[in-house]
Amino acid sequence: AIYGPAEHYVSKNRLEAMLDHEYSLLLERLASKRGATTTFFVFANTVAARSHSRQEEGHGWLGVRFQAEPRSEPSEITIHVRLLAAESTHEQEALGIIGVNLVYAAIYLRDNPEKLIASLMDELTRKQVEVDMIKFSGPCFSGLNSRLMSLQLVVQGLTDAAMFTSDGEAVSPGEILYGKHVLILRGSFRPITNTMMDMLENAVAQFSANALSGENPPVILMEMTFQNLAGDSGIAAADFLARATLLEKLGKMVLITNLAHFYSVAVYLSHFKIKRIGITLGMPALTQVFEEKYYRDLEGGILEAFGRLFKFGV
Repeated sequence: AIYGPAEHYVSKNRLEAMLDHEYSLLLERLASKRGATTTFFVFANTVAARSHSRQEEGHGWLGVRFQAEPRSEPSEITIHVRLLAAESTHEQEALGIIGVNLVYAAIYLRDNPEKLIASLMDELTRKQVEVDMIKFSGPCFSGLNSRLMSLQLVVQGLTDAAMFTSDGEAVSPGEILYGKHVLILRGSFRPITNTMMDMLENAVAQFSANALSGENPPVILMEMTFQNLAGDSGIAAADFLARATLLEKLGKMVLITNLAHFYSVAVYLSHFKIKRIGITLGMPALTQVFEEKYYRDLEGGILEAFGRLFKFGV
């Protein structure tokens, strides 16, 4: 009744409608009286938490719209979170903390986006919450590259994977992948070769032929891991952006992960009710999959790794 109809109540569009309404109302009521001396802000969130009727993992969208100076155009920070606590009361506590952190960060840390991102997890752990998407907009963040901010989420450990579209727009992986077929090509993409594109083209044809008739084609993801990105001196921003830009020009979506093993990728994607997962491999990578030394951290070794890998329709 207040914010208008929405296809999904827990969605980015719903959050934007809430921020639009509340910010307009704030200006309407207070701009003439206090606008010359006051910087206004509004905060909103829309969340699906665990309940007796909903046992799925909780998630939600949080956003803050704020002025840096009186009467200035507003800037905005939007995040998507996965709520990982086992009980709804613990989800509520984590949501409250990250909401406070977001408002504080927008007011006091907006000039240092990397520090701002790190501060979102103050008093929280990854067992409670994961931030898998962040978007900055407005004059406070002009010139800020959203792909680098997505990379920061993974680098600083706020999430295991971050994603952006072929337009360079940060998205929550669940937005795009939920309930879909997914086909992944992992690589360093330095550069992208004709052989890679030929592998991908044939993989799509084979994957689609095995899909049920009438189903949508798979979502194609070009995955870059830390191992693909990091050099001797860490991750170079210019090098990462060059590779990401090339993939975007080819119309590909990019997934950045810190998931070294393919079974970890399958487990991660399983959270989004993926129907089938296709993984495209060259022979050198396929050979590595069978090397037992990579699975010494698992009690069941290579057998456990393969059990995890093929559990989720890979």
